[in-house]
Amino acid sequence: MAEVSLFRDFLASAGTVFERSHAPGHFTASCWLVSGDGQRLLMTHHRKLERWLQLGGHCDGDRHAQRAALREAEEESGLSDLRVEPALFDIDRHRIPAHGSEAAHWHYDLRFVIRATGSEAFVVSDESHDLAWRDIAGLLEAQETESGIRRMASKWLARQPPSG
Repeated sequence: MAEVSLFRDFLASAGTVFERSHAPGHFTASCWLVSGDGQRLLMTHHRKLERWLQLGGHCDGDRHAQRAALREAEEESGLSDLRVEPALFDIDRHRIPAHGSEAAHWHYDLRFVIRATGSEAFVVSDESHDLAWRDIAGLLEAQETESGIRRMASKWLARQPPSG
């Protein structure tokens, strides 16, 4: 619960916490973008961070993080017919290293489940090296899986009905 308090305190700290220009850090919105059957996650090989991550990005002033997450999912995947769940799925605060003229800062990431309800044929945007549908259960077994992805995979699998 300490992390929830950290997020609440940050939210109350300034009126600009949803703006990228807020120097100490800002809110971001990410997507746990799952296939229609709920078995696969769409991941990006992030161009700037050089890691396989969930899709998402800056809120850019939008205080409605669900809407920002949906916008990022559509922009980064080219998918349409996406449905966002209203409840917050996960939160994660992580340090972003300095890059070019941008100083190191914190991302307060608000993460939402978004489900593909139509075509799952994605388009790779210029923010990614590549996109790929990954088996969610397999993410738990893969040694290279980021800790935040592993945590969300565990949460996701725990809420799925048993198969069979």
